[in-house]
Amino acid sequence: MRIGLYPGTFDPVTLGHVDIIQRAMALVDRLVIGVAINRDKGPLFSLEERVKMVEAECAAIIAKTGGEVVVHPFENLLIDCARDVGATVIVRGLRAVADFEYEFQMVGMNRALDASIETVFMMADARRQAIASKLVKEIARLGGDVSKFVTPAVNQALRDRYPIKP
Repeated sequence: MRIGLYPGTFDPVTLGHVDIIQRAMALVDRLVIGVAINRDKGPLFSLEERVKMVEAECAAIIAKTGGEVVVHPFENLLIDCARDVGATVIVRGLRAVADFEYEFQMVGMNRALDASIETVFMMADARRQAIASKLVKEIARLGGDVSKFVTPAVNQALRDRYPIKP
């Protein structure tokens, strides 16, 4: 069985993430979505909220396309998480050249830790390249419309967190 790991903070999960999840599912038999705890980033949503959001979005994808997806919170090294879930492939989404530079370094370190685990880069769909969770949160915080960047359920979660001021 080919198991892939798609890690991220998913704070919140965006349409860009959903696109990568859908496309990555076609490459593996089981896709594990690793929701990173990452206290250094100071997430807007708790780990439990992020896991529930990702599970809900994945349930909708599975209902449409089938496939096996598991949502797995983690706080250890990415390579250790990959080993824990039996992944032989780490899936990473790229939006721009700046993403590649960081990811290139990560691949080198991960290969030094475990050369048996490959990393596969997936370019973001052209319509989704500008979407970043950090920017989505900022737009929502300032009262902007983020409905083009997230699903209706995530949009509602952001509106609940950042009520529109009269």
